[in-house]
Amino acid sequence: MSQVDKSAIRQQFQRHERDTGSSEVQIAVLTKEIERLTAHMKANKHDHSSRYGLIRKVNNRRKLLDYLKREDEACYKKTIAALGLRR
Repeated sequence: MSQVDKSAIRQQFQRHERDTGSSEVQIAVLTKEIERLTAHMKANKHDHSSRYGLIRKVNNRRKLLDYLKREDEACYKKTIAALGLRR
């Protein structure tokens, strides 16, 4: 994923202009990386190292989503709706 893609995602989900590490931004970036890796895995079924990376990213996103739901449920619902996640 290029820096241009990440900066576009950050601009959409950031809380203020210098925000790069809030939960919403991290979840959005992980979601795009998960989508990219999922497409890669469909084409390369035997790429086990990428599969482990995909699993790690999914688990990390799940932990961040649980944290966001626990801390700020309104922001959690907004993030889920914006990203189109099923939770």
